[in-house]
Amino acid sequence: MSAFAAAMEALVADPNLGSDAVYRQGGSGAPISLRVLRSSPDRVADAFGTEILSATDILSVAIAQLPDLAAGDSFALGPDLLAVTHAERDASGTAWRVLCQR
Repeated sequence: MSAFAAAMEALVADPNLGSDAVYRQGGSGAPISLRVLRSSPDRVADAFGTEILSATDILSVAIAQLPDLAAGDSFALGPDLLAVTHAERDASGTAWRVLCQR
């Protein structure tokens, strides 16, 4: 295990940082329980000269726990159901950066 993989494992295990999640491939596949890191930054977009503030959800998921991930998959975190819009691997190949919409 690399130092990056060990760090990711420690971060998601921390009860103050990690969250329990249920992943479903294609939104309706067999449920897989795992831990993720969640951030929800607000994003400002411009639409016809008007600024629109929209909430976003970004998950970090260990590739070791979930080797395959694609748009259309979903994560349930408590009452929130998040649909994957884009997923990319980090530079070390340790974690997914998953952009989601509620």
